[in-house]
Amino acid sequence: MTPRDFNNLITLPEIPRRVTPLNELTLADMPPRLGLFVLPGAVLLPGGRLPLQVFEPRYIAMLEDALAKNRLIGIIQPLDDDEDDALLDHPPLHKVGAVGRVMEFAEQPDGTFMIVLHGVARFRLLRDTLTEQCWREGSIDVSAYVEDMMDAPIAAVSREKLLTTLKSYLAARDLRTDWTLLDELDDHSLLIVLPMLIPFEDDEKQLLLEATRPADRAELLLTLLRQGME
Repeated sequence: MTPRDFNNLITLPEIPRRVTPLNELTLADMPPRLGLFVLPGAVLLPGGRLPLQVFEPRYIAMLEDALAKNRLIGIIQPLDDDEDDALLDHPPLHKVGAVGRVMEFAEQPDGTFMIVLHGVARFRLLRDTLTEQCWREGSIDVSAYVEDMMDAPIAAVSREKLLTTLKSYLAARDLRTDWTLLDELDDHSLLIVLPMLIPFEDDEKQLLLEATRPADRAELLLTLLRQGME
């Protein structure tokens, strides 16, 4: 009997996953409370990937907590309000953010981390509190955005119009991009990558995040590109 034949005689028990696989996540897997990574100028769209360097002690503590539990972190922008200096570390937040799943992480020799988040679904922030380790934990509701975890609908977007407008926008601002990469993306992926890639203002990125449907995001994206050339 060969080792292969012997292995075929062994019936291994099914070993359940401690964390639900990404492609099987449902509304039931979304926690009622989530650590919040507060980042101005950064949005994470469902299906998008966001690389981050984690170096602040409070966010390292938050990341380690997430890795020990469900590997989920909330990405949310602060509001652009004038606040007293005492509130700068704890600014008021927008009401909509996104749940990100830690897909990759690597600890650096200096104790910081490089991570990549995959956008799972948007959430509405109900309230937030400060933990003992100084990171913010939000009470969230994902129910209004459950479609973010379903198969992506076909976006009603004119790819030619979008890319033509993008070329004019980049030329007007003397910016460059990798057109080979963009040409390889399907229409749905294009509407995920561009809002995260283009250097829009913080409030404009927030509007793109909150757009109800892909078609709404496409129209808003075209509008913002045209306004950026004025």
